[in-house]
Amino acid sequence: MTSVNIGLIGCGFIGRFHSIAIRHLIKQGLVDARYVAVCDLDEGRARSFGERTGAQLVTTKAEELIDSPEVDVVYVCVPTAGHKELVMRAAGREKHIFCEKPLATELADVEEIVAAADAASVKAGVGLILRHSPILTVLKLLTEDATIGRLMTAVFRDDQFFPIQGHYASEWRKDRWLSGSGTLLEHSIHDVDVLRWFGGDVATVRGSIDNFARHDGVEDLATAHMEFTSGGRAELVSIWHNVLRRPSSRRLELFFENALFHIDNDFMGPIGYQKHDEEPIVLSEEDVTARYLELIGLPGDPFGGALRYSLEDYFFLSKVALGEDPFPDFGLALEAHRVVDAIYRSAHAAGETISVG
Repeated sequence: MTSVNIGLIGCGFIGRFHSIAIRHLIKQGLVDARYVAVCDLDEGRARSFGERTGAQLVTTKAEELIDSPEVDVVYVCVPTAGHKELVMRAAGREKHIFCEKPLATELADVEEIVAAADAASVKAGVGLILRHSPILTVLKLLTEDATIGRLMTAVFRDDQFFPIQGHYASEWRKDRWLSGSGTLLEHSIHDVDVLRWFGGDVATVRGSIDNFARHDGVEDLATAHMEFTSGGRAELVSIWHNVLRRPSSRRLELFFENALFHIDNDFMGPIGYQKHDEEPIVLSEEDVTARYLELIGLPGDPFGGALRYSLEDYFFLSKVALGEDPFPDFGLALEAHRVVDAIYRSAHAAGETISVG
């Protein structure tokens, strides 16, 4: 295992998210890493990050960070429209990369990014954080019971207040030139990835989008019907609203031939289910967390209760240090992007059925 030197670009909301997590992991000795560089267009914000992380290189120029021989891993945490240029430069300099989701605003750019990372043979992880969700990981294990039959349908509702306000304060998300689009790409690419996790490859989609807030090209309502190659189906509703005291919320219901599963949280929380002619069961949040930690080989909670803020960075940095491929990676993100792109194409064609791939 080797030590990892980190350079982080983008000191906004999501950059703070990763910075807190990485510093916690370093402090607890869970990863052998150190901050060596931070970058933000806002010099004051970059300097503030530099003070917190102890980074020696503090800059407003991303190319200076990427080109630094001290940097092994580049974290890309800028608005979506800026991802491609930074990832391509990092791959060209043979730096390992963690890029926040979505990888880019357009599918063609995502394909180019993935090809560049593959050609450079760098480790490339993506911020599909729900792949490390304790509640979803345990739920997936529960659904692998062969006696419950095939997945018939998944019903997924995802809502949060429009993230240009409140604690998100991501003003750029209302600007389609920075975000690419709205709630489907920027938020529910997570949900599409989760639905692929549970349902497998998607064969066809039908979609619709709408814009109640009237931010040009940035939808705040998206719906999608998906049909899996396995025969199962899924319905997705993604909403950005203005109910400011409501936390970001996801509800997922999975109907199998002989079972029903349901959750009302996306990371921590209880799992309800019922099989065959048995009584309903609720697996408590404490049991879910304990099962998850056992599954990943970490009895007890070495994260000190900071699971949500540490897991994806823990797994990414640990894999890079071992010279192994991280998960989730760019290839997995590409598959989710293909589904999202098909949903948009369907929406722009008045809900026409579109094949994925």
